[in-house]
Amino acid sequence: MSYQEFKPRQFQQLPVVVKNILIINIALFVASRFLFKDFPFDQYLDLHYFKASLFKPHQFVSYMFMHADLSHLFFNMIAVYMFGSILENLWGQKRFLNFYLLTGFGAAIAQYIAFYFQSEQILSTVNVDYASVEGLDYQQQVYNSLVCLGASGSVFGLLVAFAMMFPNTYLNIYFVIPVKAKYLVLGYGLFELVTGFLNRSGDNVGHFAHLGGLIVGVVIMLIWKRDKNFFY
Repeated sequence: MSYQEFKPRQFQQLPVVVKNILIINIALFVASRFLFKDFPFDQYLDLHYFKASLFKPHQFVSYMFMHADLSHLFFNMIAVYMFGSILENLWGQKRFLNFYLLTGFGAAIAQYIAFYFQSEQILSTVNVDYASVEGLDYQQQVYNSLVCLGASGSVFGLLVAFAMMFPNTYLNIYFVIPVKAKYLVLGYGLFELVTGFLNRSGDNVGHFAHLGGLIVGVVIMLIWKRDKNFFY
């Protein structure tokens, strides 16, 4: 089986779910950056830590459609177009949407685990009385600073699904360097794991969210290999 037979040739041929994901992501980016710049989209739609005052349950879904800047949006949407179109044409709308959302939820849970350790580390290094008003205010500032956004978790899920179905297909890193899909996913996973634990100062990338999406993608693919109707 070749992935080429499932690849759309033009925008009008894009499968329904992928097309709507692209439209929603682009529309929200344009609205938040250009049309309604004074409206706090990030407070309402980004995923905040569950202990933060800004947290709302709907953010577990809405964060997947928010992006920090144009390059963040561009590379995620290119990946959704490239891999999502093929997978939706292969699986159908319902299975693809379930996979996309579940890997996004997995990414959020993984990032929450990272947020827990980050917040504990920050709060333990500052000598503040957390029973006081000032202490509680500082605690909330720390929690409100822990934010996750973007489709990257789901994108990593799509990438691993593509690699498991078409492992020997060559993909071009930065559109230039050809690497087999199975090696690309393995390399990305190791890179995210290492950089996540290094936790460099100023690194705002959600490495553990990427890993969460990748791991949940692998789990779902293995489950579907045994039971094709699970999550369907």
